[in-house]
Amino acid sequence: MTDAPSCCRLPESAPFHSYEDVIRHLDSLGLFHMDMGLGRMQRALRALGLDKLRCPAVQIVGTNGKGSTSAFLQSIAMAHGMNVGLYTSPHFVWPEERIQLNHTMLPRRVWPSLAGNAVLAEKDLTYFELLTVMAAAAFQSSESDLMIFEAGLGGRYDATTALPVDMVCFAPIGMDHMNVLGDTLAAIADDKSDALRPGVSVAVSAPQSGDARDVLFAKAEARGIPLCASPSANGCDGTAAGKALWACLPDDLKACSALPDDAELGLRGRHQRMNAQTAVLAWVMLCQRYHWKTDGHTIALGLKRAFIPGRLQFVPAGADHPALWLDGAHNPHGMTALMAAVDDMREEERPGAIVFSCLADKQPETLTAMVRELAAGMPIFVPGVKDNPRAATPDSLVASLGPGASLFPTLRDALDSAGKEAHGKPVLVCGSLYLLSELFTLWPAFLKPSR
Repeated sequence: MTDAPSCCRLPESAPFHSYEDVIRHLDSLGLFHMDMGLGRMQRALRALGLDKLRCPAVQIVGTNGKGSTSAFLQSIAMAHGMNVGLYTSPHFVWPEERIQLNHTMLPRRVWPSLAGNAVLAEKDLTYFELLTVMAAAAFQSSESDLMIFEAGLGGRYDATTALPVDMVCFAPIGMDHMNVLGDTLAAIADDKSDALRPGVSVAVSAPQSGDARDVLFAKAEARGIPLCASPSANGCDGTAAGKALWACLPDDLKACSALPDDAELGLRGRHQRMNAQTAVLAWVMLCQRYHWKTDGHTIALGLKRAFIPGRLQFVPAGADHPALWLDGAHNPHGMTALMAAVDDMREEERPGAIVFSCLADKQPETLTAMVRELAAGMPIFVPGVKDNPRAATPDSLVASLGPGASLFPTLRDALDSAGKEAHGKPVLVCGSLYLLSELFTLWPAFLKPSR
């Protein structure tokens, strides 16, 4: 892999002298604190020379599937021999999970200089903004051939929207973060589509539903940014400029853009085909723009190698845990995809018990109704989400889930009981990325693929 960014000796006046100093500062900022506006990011990027990036950059925006789409695109590029910087969120155990070069987290020794330079450039950066600046600086000073930035929340004021990217890639847009982005699909899509900004050369999108598609396509048309979506044998959906751009693609690139029916994906679930297709379309459009060589075999290899923890991830049974399915479905859109994936499983793969918890701002009434349907008689075990002020109370969830649900003081207690009641079948853990975070803290080895 490419070397990590170089790290020089820190002067006495440096804001941070150790990784622990940086973590203390991040903790002081508050993980969930938001301060709308891009001014702080823009000032920091200009001061650090990051208002122009040394290689192509892609921003991934959407509601569900951003992380999976990012992972597929990263894996495709790496299969072609590229060095890829990937910035994602949230992290499960360590903040450095968010900033990776070729699947490898940045060494902790470079964090003081990266964070220190960012803070000296702009002292009022929020938690997410600081990490975003650090990621851009790390990729800029490495031998990256492609940078991929997953948006955090929304698009209009998301820190990643301040970055000078070449392409915006839209994963499916659905209902989430309504308290911040708006209480209708059109309002949420309007916020996310504001990632279409000056400097973006092309946009690609997963298939969008109803108002989300109308708003996204209208915004792309108004801002003169070609947008392509859903390639098929009959052409490519998109704006007029997007369709015109697609029509100019060489036949070999068009042939590479369609996901084969028998494509083997490293991420499970029928919903991942949409994410994989979106990543392939993004890759093909990048190849057209930058004259990169590609072929269907190498794309297929990248799709097969893709991995991201907590997305319908299977973990074989161990001495201290049952076999597990881990899925971060945390809103109705994600839970719908999980239900379809479980429905597609062979009988021997299906879970025999569910461990579920969720946050109070994630439509818990809707989620519990869906989990009851998913359980179909399976026992449900409900621990609290540890140390999270946004967590729904376990007793309220148990009451909403009904007589098949039981309350447990800790995740480990819930897993132990679920393993006994699953009768040799896997236990499904779902409902919150923060619930999975607690599980990965107990078993950090699960952050890497077991296959």
